[in-house]
Amino acid sequence: MAIFPSRPLNPSRLNRLVRKQPLLFGVPFILLMVATSYGLTAVTQTKYDLRDQRVKQMTKEQELNLEHNRKKFDIREEYFRLSAQPEEDWDMKRVPRPKGTPEWGVPPPEPDANRKPP
Repeated sequence: MAIFPSRPLNPSRLNRLVRKQPLLFGVPFILLMVATSYGLTAVTQTKYDLRDQRVKQMTKEQELNLEHNRKKFDIREEYFRLSAQPEEDWDMKRVPRPKGTPEWGVPPPEPDANRKPP
């Protein structure tokens, strides 16, 4: 297979200039990217500023979607309402333990001296 040379047959002036001084095109490109980044930052900030202006100040009731004619919560009223209710009739019932389990549970197993820790 033929090996193609890395230099063109008829090099133009631009091609020769780029080969001799590659920073001639690299530095302006980097500067353009940095300037564009700062420009887009300003545009994006303007977008968020306009969005923030649309937001209104809300009262706590509006925030919680409460109605204006709703009765206010009073802890004392709730206490008296709950204390006036009769206590429910219920009996304490012990849950049966599995067979073979002692009254106060199973003691933890003793560590095996011959076993290596993980």
